[in-house]
Amino acid sequence: MYVSVRILSLWLLMLCCQAAMAAADPGAGRAVFEQCKACHSLQPGQNRIGPSLAGVIGRKAGTAPGYEYSKAMLNAGVTWTKENLAKFIAAPRDFIPGTKMPFEGLPNARDRANLIAYLQQVGVSAASGSKVTTHSIVRAPDDLPPPIAKRGPQTVKLALKAEEVEGRLADGAAYDYWTFNGKVPGPLLRVREGDSVQLTLSNDAHSTVSHSVDLHAVTGPGGGAAKLQVPPGQSKTVTFKALKPGLFVYHCATPVIAHHISNGMYGMILVEPAGGLPPVDKEFYIMQGELYTKAAYGAAGIQSFSIDKLMNERPEYFVFNGAVGALTKEHPLRAGVGDKVRIFFGVGGPNATSSFHVIGEIFDHVYEWGGLTSPPLEGIQTVSVPPGGATIADLTLDVPGKYIIVDHALSRLERGLAAYLIAKGKDNPVIFHPGK
Repeated sequence: MYVSVRILSLWLLMLCCQAAMAAADPGAGRAVFEQCKACHSLQPGQNRIGPSLAGVIGRKAGTAPGYEYSKAMLNAGVTWTKENLAKFIAAPRDFIPGTKMPFEGLPNARDRANLIAYLQQVGVSAASGSKVTTHSIVRAPDDLPPPIAKRGPQTVKLALKAEEVEGRLADGAAYDYWTFNGKVPGPLLRVREGDSVQLTLSNDAHSTVSHSVDLHAVTGPGGGAAKLQVPPGQSKTVTFKALKPGLFVYHCATPVIAHHISNGMYGMILVEPAGGLPPVDKEFYIMQGELYTKAAYGAAGIQSFSIDKLMNERPEYFVFNGAVGALTKEHPLRAGVGDKVRIFFGVGGPNATSSFHVIGEIFDHVYEWGGLTSPPLEGIQTVSVPPGGATIADLTLDVPGKYIIVDHALSRLERGLAAYLIAKGKDNPVIFHPGK
């Protein structure tokens, strides 16, 4: 049973005065619709609101306690005229006996006005061919703190903020990301071995669910997540000792954990050894992740999350730094011939192992598994990095050109997984040149 967004819009227009409509806020309307998403999903471009529990909470209709569809609702056979729609929204239990809804309509006129503005923006504009948001959630690969100067252990204060934002997934497609600090991945946190770290996690007041953080660098319950389950609008702090040097993943650990991670809630923390890392000319920060959308790869409009595909480990998108084209069109890595380059690479996942490879290059040094207490490996072509794992790879750019960074499970290249490392400088024919 689907309800036309346009019919809903007409009905709400009749109930709202012109002044309210003039001041309608689509952003506030989206917040109103979040209440509906426990039971209903939106199909942009199709002008439909569907009674589907596969939306926010990720369950099929009839399986979530308190949100079951009655037989009367499923078999009502109602013709959705604007009069019937008005009666149903105002008093759903009266219109279809046995219907279970967590609230009785939207009595507030401003909420109705804001909701219609949001539905028009998302549903009608998508149907008419308008572009979806171009807001970027991509963290640039050179957005990372510099190496720590030689110093002794200190008390370091760090802050993360859980933010749910709509962002560009691919050309013509958007997604409701869950993020740390508004970007994917979350910021690279950088501390020194022996530091005492005070980490505060806040959750944006507009978030729809609680969020948390589990840092693999933490020795303590849940990697800190046991004490950092934060409801919307609140914040919590833990203090931990950075005991072991290495590159560690952090991620949200609120059930369903894989759902939170897939939506973008992952990042890394680098615990530098007491003497620091060997210096390089350029440092970059890349993380690999998967998105599980109901629609197939390449579909236009605002894409919704699929719990079924997540549980069956069938992602539609594989991405570096959150989106298709993130590190090709939007933020390619740039360096010069002769530069020594270091890549901090991790896999948020939540499920797929990466075979990290730079086409046309050989890694000088690889700190396997992100560990910094053992000597690095040398002369490595491809590095296996599991979900929740990391590596540090150093290479030297001897020849100019565009080098493609991939997961060498190369089918994933066709689902968005590629980055460019562009090296500029003089040719080096001793090492490489065309012809004889």
